[in-house]
Amino acid sequence: MRMSPKQIAAKMFENDAFSQWLGIKRIKDGAGISVLEMTVRKEMLNGFDILHGGITYSLADSALAFAANGHGIKSVSVETSISHTAPCKTGDVLRTETKEMSLSAKIGVYQVTITNQENTTVALFKGTVYRTSKVW
Repeated sequence: MRMSPKQIAAKMFENDAFSQWLGIKRIKDGAGISVLEMTVRKEMLNGFDILHGGITYSLADSALAFAANGHGIKSVSVETSISHTAPCKTGDVLRTETKEMSLSAKIGVYQVTITNQENTTVALFKGTVYRTSKVW
């Protein structure tokens, strides 16, 4: 019996210490979709006193993984990129919205938009995954 997208995301999250450290909350799990939230903490800031780009990248990368694996096929990223469009500060609540742009037997392409509590887009992430032959 195949696992549901929610079960897959729960299993992935359970083994993902870094996503847990980020304080990610899974809002919506689905096949090809994922909505996550996290709050920016002081230890996540860089030398400019704004959120380190690696944090938004990691948040988006987690959203990509949950969305892509939600189809029940073990999938891993092969190419990713991010554009940071607005700074974030301590206390900001970031939310991802993941959209599946293309899906074939072996490749999936996703767009992750990250917004803050004011619905301002703070980052745009594109990710391509390789879909293995392994089932969850």
